[in-house]
Amino acid sequence: MKRYNHFDDYGRQEDLIGNASLMAVRREESLTSTTTKMDVKTVNKLRTELQASQASGKSDVMIEILKALKEELTATEDIIRETKVGLAVGKLRSHENRQISDLAKEIVKKWKNDVTKKPKEVSESSPTANTTTNDKPRSGKTDNVDFEKLNDKTRDTCLSLLYNAMVFDSSAPSELIMDRALAIEVTVLDDNNGSTAEDYKKKIRSLMLNLKDKKNPTLRAAVISGDTPADIFCRMSSGDMASEERKQQDRALELNNLFKARGAGPQQAETDSFKCGRCKQRKCTYYQMQTRSADEPMTTFVTCTVCNNRWKFS
Repeated sequence: MKRYNHFDDYGRQEDLIGNASLMAVRREESLTSTTTKMDVKTVNKLRTELQASQASGKSDVMIEILKALKEELTATEDIIRETKVGLAVGKLRSHENRQISDLAKEIVKKWKNDVTKKPKEVSESSPTANTTTNDKPRSGKTDNVDFEKLNDKTRDTCLSLLYNAMVFDSSAPSELIMDRALAIEVTVLDDNNGSTAEDYKKKIRSLMLNLKDKKNPTLRAAVISGDTPADIFCRMSSGDMASEERKQQDRALELNNLFKARGAGPQQAETDSFKCGRCKQRKCTYYQMQTRSADEPMTTFVTCTVCNNRWKFS
């Protein structure tokens, strides 16, 4: 079962968008409800403040937010999916602060129980076939969107491709997603001097596939929110668009290839001059190679003989 991907996916969410006041959020919640239910807006505020506090090292604020989420949020699958709060809390289960990691584990366990209870409650209260209607992913068709806006069949088709690539897992308003799709299409058209020939189509197809990638929700969310404007998005390289997981894999592969590339080259020497960042030991071997132009400093490749951790520096 993949029911709990909202908790277990550690994909990086780069949406630290300011420092909302925790106390203000708590006061707002207490004024709007006397029960233990939070709405999406409140959960989003708490998630944003949690991530901002983590970035600035405010452990005490993080603990207060986690306590609020534990005590006052009855989780539903919709809330977890829409707010991405499961991702933010799930990552904290390995936090160095024991109180934070324990709270995160307790919250994730509680939310999983909350979510698994919901289907039974729904089936008991409303055992009808209509409960399956929300399982259908969003699209231009389900949103009743009219794509005939640009007086050009090719452009209208490309507009629909961009819209559908962004909307399928989004809770954003249809009008907002349409604005983003239009901005992207117009940018690509301008970059091709108003031509909808093959270069235009290839670019639209490439952007659509990157937006549609289920393993890269961060890129999709950034484009929809406007954090990544259309003009910047349209000119990003495939490497820039890649998910954080893919970027880490590429960096690891590049480093591994550099280590292999030395072949029968420079001999390794043992040293205690370097401290391993993983195991903190000083038992290392190293060698140097010229990886750039001759007038650039040589690159030093270090291998920890205790844990086999590898790193390089110039």
